[in-house]
Amino acid sequence: RRSGAAPSRAMAKSSLVCLVALACASAAAAFSLAPSALSPSAFRGGAISTRPVGRGIAVGPVMASSKELRERVDSVKNTKKITKAMRLVAAAKVRRAQDAVLKTRPFSETLQKVLGGLIERLKKDNFDSPLLNERPVNKILLVIMTGDRGLCGGYNAYAIKKAEIRIKELKEQGIDFDIVTIGGKGSQYFSKRYNVIAKYQMGNAPTADEATAIADSLLASYLSGEADRVELLYTRFTSLIASEPSIRTMLPLNPTGIETEGDEIFTMTSKDGKFEVQASIAEPAKPEEFPKDMIFEQDPEQILSAILPLYFNGQLLRQMQESVASELAARMTAMQAATDNATDLIKTLTLQLNRQRQAAITQEIAEIVAGANS
Repeated sequence: RRSGAAPSRAMAKSSLVCLVALACASAAAAFSLAPSALSPSAFRGGAISTRPVGRGIAVGPVMASSKELRERVDSVKNTKKITKAMRLVAAAKVRRAQDAVLKTRPFSETLQKVLGGLIERLKKDNFDSPLLNERPVNKILLVIMTGDRGLCGGYNAYAIKKAEIRIKELKEQGIDFDIVTIGGKGSQYFSKRYNVIAKYQMGNAPTADEATAIADSLLASYLSGEADRVELLYTRFTSLIASEPSIRTMLPLNPTGIETEGDEIFTMTSKDGKFEVQASIAEPAKPEEFPKDMIFEQDPEQILSAILPLYFNGQLLRQMQESVASELAARMTAMQAATDNATDLIKTLTLQLNRQRQAAITQEIAEIVAGANS
């Protein structure tokens, strides 16, 4: 009996071990994920990989250790803090940019009133100004505004794409062109491909002095005949989640549209912890009505010739401020998306870590039960 009982007991033990092994295998299969289900992380590399074992046969996903998963969770949490802080910083800069726009509006409105009044006064006369005269276009000076830095979604890419489309049109028409870049990203891209005659930095808060320096250079190129038209490519601010690259002819100025040009003011506010933009349409400044018997110390044509460059400077500063606001809004959106992605990744990694811990606990319980039964 003893000799027959020993084999039966051994067979029972081996059967129990097989059952425990099958249970552990099924538990591991339940907690495992397909390699295609998890994409490689942008923070710390891929979490799951397949590699050949033995004779080159792929045995499926190789799970990361608990220590590695905890380190990845901590790393993604730190990244989430950074992206959230960058979003708040961009929001603060947007408010500063809109305050700068509102502060310059009184001067712009007054200048537009005087300019419109002088144009109305001189409409009957044959006023001749090189900034208003159309001439045959043989060469165009293309001014391209981009950001100085990245991490702002597709802001720079869309502006560059719009510029490439315009350059292609000019090539098809056989019109020569030169490029002036405002912004570091545009300078890096176009300097390697086209003739860039001047480079400027955009910054986070364009000033009147910076706009004046750029405007004087553009006016000198236009008045000297080096360019027959000056076109400006900037990004028009639409909302916090959308912006539109636009092209505008800056020189020659259009005398019929100066006195009737309106403006759209965007104000960013926060409500219930969320940022939102309120748009308001500003009525165009009405031309100043000068009395018929008013005597000017200088000739009205001379006054208008002196005001037109100031108007051009103001328009350039306005487009720079609008481009900066668009860049900051794009950065806010990009950082919000990065924060949301980090949150989702933390949930995925935490779930994977918990499943791995559960699988380890199940395996330990199975081993304890197998040892007790033996």
